[in-house]
Amino acid sequence: MEISAFQNTLIQTQLEVQEQTMQTIGADLHDNIGQLLSLTSLTLNSIELDNEAKARQKINDSIDLTLRSIKEMRLLGHLLQGDQLVALGLPEAIRQEVSWMERSGRYEIVYVPGEELPAAGNPDKDLIIFRIVQEIFNNIIKHAAATQISIALDHFDGKLNLSMIDNGVGFNTDSLPAGKAGIGLQNIRKRAAIIGGEAVITSNPGEGSRVTVSIPYP
Repeated sequence: MEISAFQNTLIQTQLEVQEQTMQTIGADLHDNIGQLLSLTSLTLNSIELDNEAKARQKINDSIDLTLRSIKEMRLLGHLLQGDQLVALGLPEAIRQEVSWMERSGRYEIVYVPGEELPAAGNPDKDLIIFRIVQEIFNNIIKHAAATQISIALDHFDGKLNLSMIDNGVGFNTDSLPAGKAGIGLQNIRKRAAIIGGEAVITSNPGEGSRVTVSIPYP
């Protein structure tokens, strides 16, 4: 039976969609679940056995992070559609990520969401922006050795602006770090470009890093 050009195109499109879906799932596993598990490891490693009260709290926090990892795995299909993010709104979704980062006890974080953000956001863009935030957090956790993080989110002249600054070890931006750190930074730029935006990464060895993302919004 001969397959028409239309049917062939349809089959090819379906395969491309499936491939893209698997890539998206892989990225989400890296960004979200990986972040939670890294935080769990950091929290457990920071336990001081000579302080029973603090040790107990760290263990409870680690249990919470583990349970959230399980929940995120179950909700992954919904997250790909942005259901959970839409319900929360972008500023609150970022606030929850900040809260989990702070609970590790490793970071002091200042988060300033602008009051001028549009009440009605853009679910597709929100999801990608949220993933960018998670990618930046991932790089900080795994590579920056930072203790302080500053996050600003505002909306001006039809653009949403995100700024994330850390006081970590920094790096030379003329050549991206090798390995997964470089891949993560490339992903940030690619994701911003997908929705018509731009990501600028500024850093110097010993001077921390700054990622600024500007995206037409909504």
